[in-house]
Amino acid sequence: MGFVVSKKVGNAVTRNRVKRRLRHLASDLASPFVTDVVVRALPAAATEPQRLGDDLRDAWSRAFTKAAASC
Repeated sequence: MGFVVSKKVGNAVTRNRVKRRLRHLASDLASPFVTDVVVRALPAAATEPQRLGDDLRDAWSRAFTKAAASC
């Protein structure tokens, strides 16, 4: 899994904090099949950290649902 956090999210400390949170949240997610995933953090990830977990889980399930439907 890769993470993309642009400078629009904040300074280096803020970007690294967002990456650490994403890494921690992603470790609990199960992948239905082997794949590479890139997660892009939007600026709201720094200003509304309480939403980060729910947003990641929702995006994760939508992405794998779409991938499973196309196979």
